[in-house]
Amino acid sequence: MDLTLPEGLNTATLIIAAAIAVPVLFLIFQVRRRMARHRRTLEEIAKKGGEKIPLSLHPVIDPDICIGSLTCLKSCPEGDILGVVNGAARLIHGDHCIGHGRCAAECPVDAIKLVFGTSERGVDLPMVDQFFESSRPGVHIVGELGGMGLIKNAITQGLQVGNRLAQVTPRTGGEGVVDVAIVGAGPAGMATALALRSAGRSFRVLEQGSVGGTIAQYPRQKVVMTEAVQLPLYGKFGKKLISKEELLETWKKVLEKGKIRIDEGVKVSGIEGSDGAFTVVTSRGPVRARKVVLATGRRGTPRKLGVPGEELTKVTYNLIDPEQYQGCSVLVVGGGDSALEAAIQLAESTDAQVCISYRGDSFGRVREANRKRIEELIAKRRVEGMLKSVVEKILDDEVVLTASDSPVVMENDYVIASIGGELPLEFLAKAGVSLKRHFGEELGGAEAKAKRGSASRAVERRRSHRLRWMYVTLGALILAWLTLEGWGYYWLSHAERLRHPLHASLKPSGPWGHGVGIVATLVMLSNFLYPARKRLRILSGVGRIGDWLDFHTFVGFMSPLVIAFHAAFQSNNQLATGTAAALGVVVFTGIVGRFIYGLVPSAAGKVLAMADLLGKWERLRDRMQPLVDASDNPKWLHSIFEKAATPARGGSLIGLLFKLPFLRLRDRFRMLRARFHFEDHHDFVEFRRGYLGLEKMRVQVAFYDGLKRIMRGWRLFHTALAVFLVFTISAHIAVSLYFGYRWIF
Repeated sequence: MDLTLPEGLNTATLIIAAAIAVPVLFLIFQVRRRMARHRRTLEEIAKKGGEKIPLSLHPVIDPDICIGSLTCLKSCPEGDILGVVNGAARLIHGDHCIGHGRCAAECPVDAIKLVFGTSERGVDLPMVDQFFESSRPGVHIVGELGGMGLIKNAITQGLQVGNRLAQVTPRTGGEGVVDVAIVGAGPAGMATALALRSAGRSFRVLEQGSVGGTIAQYPRQKVVMTEAVQLPLYGKFGKKLISKEELLETWKKVLEKGKIRIDEGVKVSGIEGSDGAFTVVTSRGPVRARKVVLATGRRGTPRKLGVPGEELTKVTYNLIDPEQYQGCSVLVVGGGDSALEAAIQLAESTDAQVCISYRGDSFGRVREANRKRIEELIAKRRVEGMLKSVVEKILDDEVVLTASDSPVVMENDYVIASIGGELPLEFLAKAGVSLKRHFGEELGGAEAKAKRGSASRAVERRRSHRLRWMYVTLGALILAWLTLEGWGYYWLSHAERLRHPLHASLKPSGPWGHGVGIVATLVMLSNFLYPARKRLRILSGVGRIGDWLDFHTFVGFMSPLVIAFHAAFQSNNQLATGTAAALGVVVFTGIVGRFIYGLVPSAAGKVLAMADLLGKWERLRDRMQPLVDASDNPKWLHSIFEKAATPARGGSLIGLLFKLPFLRLRDRFRMLRARFHFEDHHDFVEFRRGYLGLEKMRVQVAFYDGLKRIMRGWRLFHTALAVFLVFTISAHIAVSLYFGYRWIF
């Protein structure tokens, strides 16, 4: 048997092919294994009763837009909330989501939107526009009251509304009148005050409790999860893990540095007047202001159990000091983070007999650390866990619950009901603020969301534009400098270069040429910062993903050009040539992939246009139904309707491009045939326009669907080539060191 390789195919070629194929196969294996794991998780969740989607802020992923870049998976601080199924992101553990919103910010194609409520269950929230202004002009709502419960989100909204009011509130006179009255001294209220202070505007902060709002009601030493944010007049504020005491102490430093005074113990009972001339009615007299910001949160109105005996003094709605429960029997009611943290702290800090009651079959929508700890305490019998249980009656020294349809009577000294807070409906109604029930909708709707972010996005676009021009200028200067240094040398032939006075310096092994190669290699390796930024959780949220991609593109584009100067535009050895070729292919695949990446539709792209056109087509069909029924061939026309109203999916992109001319001919022929079934020419023209437009959109949807599949495979190919490039660069460096090249060292 002849085992000789075909002509033109040598051992080196096979080694290179294997070096590329191995990482490709490995990546495919990894992707398939991940998808299989997430699919099994969904199947297990389905067996237990289906996904538990939170009513509060949570992501919804559009699989028609998602390209499977996986940046959203690593971005969530809470862990594996999202997964990948069939090449697209999917909400896996929705009950664990607490609304960070990082996944939407990290998605490169806007496939993720953040919504409140679900299609089946709604959640009531105050109506606000893109500037957080409520249905009552001049009254703005931020923070937990408006649906944003996380500290960083509340601070961000407070800063935004403060900056907005500083811009639009006129600087008119008036003794005893402040520009803005801020109701609530929690994170949102204090951030609003900081923004106004930095803009030189007047305000008063009214707090019925103490500084910190909801945070001040947390148990002692409770660890608060937060994120760093930049505050005006102070700088960087917060960190990932911080205790209640440390957070409040930091807030006091912020207030001192910003010279902000909080009016504590002031209860607001109403808002009178109109935009520009409000009077806020408080327990300490009226406060006159031009604008009002409500940042009260919800915990001021705790949700009640609604059972007999709840009026007893033994019932409370938050845990402040665990030590007061020493030696007592305590029932904690609730299944959220507050309830779990109260039970955990009681079990760890006291010798109290602790029981936690929750109506659900598992602790959903809580932090993973709390979930694991409460399960450990229950397993050690330090906490008694009663799932699927409901409090029926509270007595002086007992509590009656229903668990698994059976009554349970327990000895009890105290009840802590941590079941969340309710909207202050009476106050909002009195203040003239309307509510809206959200059924899986974005706050204020998609239009308001787009407008709300329009100003910040415009700033980001200008910043990105300047950054890209900086890269272009920097790249041009580097190339011009390198060209001028060797202008008279690079044009010479190999023999002529040997006699050139700069040959010893500019040749690849010379001080200049070798130095350019080393610097270019180090810069080129920085290209791997972008994939690290996407995949490593520790880097998630560090800078805008678009800025990282711009840097990745700049370095990738510049690397082969600078490496050409290192090689003095000549190929002198096979390894160096192979390395340069590998680099060129990686850059080429990256540029092509970036082009495909840009073709994938955004949230406002073709998929939404398809839905709009389908709606228009349905209206057209209803209007023309009598004409179709009266035609001599209604069955055939009905079949056209049904086929055209079905969105296209599947198939290969190459196959679609091949079939496209024939599809166009088919449509023309159908319209030629259909015109004979319409007596009125205008009706036929409208029918023809709608049909051809819908068919065109069907092709576009199928085209983008094929692009997504190519993008997923192309990404694996590009990544595998990058891994191969690292090996060739390493080999090239190793050979250089072996022959004694050390550059300036």
